[in-house]
Amino acid sequence: MKPTSARNKQLALDIDSIAGLIAETQLPGGEIPWSAADKTDPWDHVEATMGLTIGGRYGQAVQAFEWIANQQLTDGSWFAAYRNGEPVDKTRDANQTTYIAVGLFHYFLVTRDTRLLARMWPVIRSAIDFAIRLQAPGGEIYWAISPDDQVDQMALLTGSSSIYMSIKCAIAIGRHLGQSMPVWETVLERLGYAIRNKPMHFNMTKSRFSMDWFYPVLSGAVTGYAAQQRIHKYWKKFIVDGQGVRCVSDQPWVTIAETSELCLALDAMGNSRLAEIVFNWIFDKRYDDGSYWCGFTCPDMTIWPEDKITWTNAVALMAFDALYHLTPASGLFRHEWWQQNGYQP
Repeated sequence: MKPTSARNKQLALDIDSIAGLIAETQLPGGEIPWSAADKTDPWDHVEATMGLTIGGRYGQAVQAFEWIANQQLTDGSWFAAYRNGEPVDKTRDANQTTYIAVGLFHYFLVTRDTRLLARMWPVIRSAIDFAIRLQAPGGEIYWAISPDDQVDQMALLTGSSSIYMSIKCAIAIGRHLGQSMPVWETVLERLGYAIRNKPMHFNMTKSRFSMDWFYPVLSGAVTGYAAQQRIHKYWKKFIVDGQGVRCVSDQPWVTIAETSELCLALDAMGNSRLAEIVFNWIFDKRYDDGSYWCGFTCPDMTIWPEDKITWTNAVALMAFDALYHLTPASGLFRHEWWQQNGYQP
């Protein structure tokens, strides 16, 4: 369903306000913390950068990519958290490391800036290679290397699904740059098989979290009828009808980020009508400046926490884009888009 002209005007105003919140939170060197005076982690830094891109703030987006590139460690990874450029958690997380490929491919689809891709290719390549060295015999990806340099042999379904999306984007970037990566394609195939067919290889205690429900669909690892079945099977477990998605199934806390990501997953599998219905539940969950709440409790509707979170606002923009086709990157998560554009590995 296409928005009306009045709706388009409202969306444009929201986009400017939301991107403005991210831009105002970005530090002078390019780092984008969760909120003012909060920590920065690589995954959410990249997510926030995608919000800047949708908002047309390309200079600040490039500055954000340059900041994260400059923080990359010699093994291709990043530390899990920073404050003002200084590491505060020296865990090296595979999922957080690879997400830069999604952000850069998203930026390329919007701007067609091949020069930035080429400049960042060594960064992308090192990041993906770090993660694939952590692939387990069953195909899943171990989640991290600890600060004392030990591989934590636990695989997370959400994290491995996100890595699946990151490797897809990295392979697509390689093709634009004339770089064939057959090893990555093999890793991706094995990872996708594990996500679809080996649930016991993943830490099942995380199944309380809604991301474990829809991330296999959002990433494109689970598609078609299997995606429809997965969404339907756990709908009542995580959905508060008319409000949004619980972050955790046994807690009365609806989050804007998880609700927006579910909208992306629904749109990805071709159910844009339901995605729009769900997004309308959270459309007005905003502060006076137009930026989105982080979350709220149900049924009392207490906003918690009250921080204005950069990556929450970014993924709300991404859901806007997917539903209303505001940029050339609006189809990034759509399964059909990958096939139609010849990117499917």
